[in-house]
Amino acid sequence: MANRLADSTSPYLQQHRDNPVDWWEWSPEAFAEAARRDVPIFLSVGYAACHWCHVMAHESFEDDTVAAALADGYVAIKVDREERPDVDAVYMAATTALSGHGGWPMTCLLTPGGDPFFAGTYLAKGQLLQLLDAAGAAWRDQREQVLASGSHIARELRAATDRSSSRAVTDDTLARAAAALRGLHDDARGGFGGAPKFPPSMVLEFLLRHHARTGSPDALAMAESALEAMARGGLNDQLAGGFARYSVDAAWVIPHFEKMLYDNAQLLRAYAHWHRATGSPLAARVARDTATFLLRDLGTDLGAFASALDADTDGVEGLTYVWTPEQLVEVLGEEDGAAAARLLAVTPEGTFEHGASTLQLRRDPDDGTWWEGVRARLLAARDERPQPARDDKVVTSWNGLAIAALAEACVLLDEPTWVDAAVTCATFVLDTHVVDGRLRRASRDGAVGRADAVLDDHGNLADGLLALHQATSDPRWLAAAGDLIDAAVTRFRDDDGVWHDTAHDAEPLFARPRGATDNAEPAGPSAMAHALLTYAALTGSTRHRELAEEAIAVGGPIADQDPRFAGWTLAAAEAAVAGPLQVAIVGDGPDAEALFDVARRSTSPGLVIAHGTPDAPGQPLLADRPLVAGRAAAYVCRGFVCDAPVTDVTALRAATAPGGAQPPHIERS
Repeated sequence: MANRLADSTSPYLQQHRDNPVDWWEWSPEAFAEAARRDVPIFLSVGYAACHWCHVMAHESFEDDTVAAALADGYVAIKVDREERPDVDAVYMAATTALSGHGGWPMTCLLTPGGDPFFAGTYLAKGQLLQLLDAAGAAWRDQREQVLASGSHIARELRAATDRSSSRAVTDDTLARAAAALRGLHDDARGGFGGAPKFPPSMVLEFLLRHHARTGSPDALAMAESALEAMARGGLNDQLAGGFARYSVDAAWVIPHFEKMLYDNAQLLRAYAHWHRATGSPLAARVARDTATFLLRDLGTDLGAFASALDADTDGVEGLTYVWTPEQLVEVLGEEDGAAAARLLAVTPEGTFEHGASTLQLRRDPDDGTWWEGVRARLLAARDERPQPARDDKVVTSWNGLAIAALAEACVLLDEPTWVDAAVTCATFVLDTHVVDGRLRRASRDGAVGRADAVLDDHGNLADGLLALHQATSDPRWLAAAGDLIDAAVTRFRDDDGVWHDTAHDAEPLFARPRGATDNAEPAGPSAMAHALLTYAALTGSTRHRELAEEAIAVGGPIADQDPRFAGWTLAAAEAAVAGPLQVAIVGDGPDAEALFDVARRSTSPGLVIAHGTPDAPGQPLLADRPLVAGRAAAYVCRGFVCDAPVTDVTALRAATAPGGAQPPHIERS
């Protein structure tokens, strides 16, 4: 019965393998069984680190009464939204349309043909049993109305998908977006809007790029406000590094404790870029702590990165992470314990639950050496506590984000072990997740899952490989990124320029998903836009540049409507408006390294860098660009118009400044 889930590569499905519920995986066989029995489908969608998914599992799916009700009248299907984002997307659209809100666990009732006729989120046991009873009666006694309702819902959602439009994102669009964000900004506590607050990583990247291109002090101030508030609050793990999924409150004090790979990869990149823009010591420290967390706590034995750490420990949210003053004293002694409590805002009343507090670091300690010692002692003691479970599933898209973050941060913060980790990860993903020439979505312990990759898998992995190419000058990453990009263009884009989340030959759902919203992670089109822009700049391909602008336009309407949900689109548009700024550095030795060091510190949103020997194979930007009088040289091109080469770091610094003057001597790139 439950053994249908036993061989799944999803840790979330594995969590339900011993339920009394007769679960099926999403499959044609499950739908065929519903048709054979002439019963509706009960669809439950969640993910391994989801707190309320665990609550519903314990209350309902481990309960014999619920299991009997499901067995009597339904075929029950369990889906990991992280393995099947396509299934999640179409039924989340139904859930939002029918209930007015979305979230996980997601609970839907479907006809045997897959049309939804009920959709909601978490249901307590009593509510769930009432729903199953009422829906079962309706299926028996009012079948025509149920089928008509499901057909109508599916038809309306398909029509809404078909109505999706695009709009070019211009300089004016970017200015309006920055102004709109100013109106939404929380000046007192950082970030945008009220509680709950999610880390706005992609919006912060847009603001940093907007500041670099336009000089806007307001854009920089908004970015810095959020980045500092998140770093100093309970959202950030002050002992081990790494950020929780979101803050329950508006002041970033109380986190929802799950830690996701996609959040931490994007935040690592944002903090590294903040450091590049301002030299902030806090930015550098947080970037290093976040990278350390990725490598230590999410790194897998095979060299890739696991998806998440759970929100709960032994069924209690935050058990691993929170402290009382007495616990600090027990570990540190009276004097150091009291000092740590003051520094970390651990109060007798508590800032979380049951008198416990999350750890905050609202100011830098006066004695850094003392703090590092205290931090190490507290972390060692915390490591002795029960630990949250880890979702070891390796998701292609999120590993692409991690590759990009480590490749860029390693260069900016001079941490060569990070690029080694990025190389290992990229090698694993390409060797394991490409099966018969097609990219797959996920694997676990080296066993690749059945689900094909979606559009953001291609875009984010290609973007990571392009960042890795620029960090290492290894042409294999540029070539692999090009293959992924071309596969995505062929398989996910219609001839009329419409981008889909699933391939043309993917399993059909009641609607074909076409996401355009940058939410917790980049939408498929915006992920592709970044990869296409960078690839175009590194190769000189006008075709890929045109495709990038087309992909950016997918997010144009959302950028105007609410820029909080178009951050990655806006960041790509900043690069498109500003660039490309192509820097080709030829030569080796200290002079070439000095030129590379200057180039990599440019904040220009459209920057790409190629470096190596003249005419190095596989690097188009290095073709026909010789040394200058035997010396290493940098060739700088802005908007495909190039200056004479420079050998002096001061001249290169001026040439790579954002918005730098057009060069007096030009040649075509």
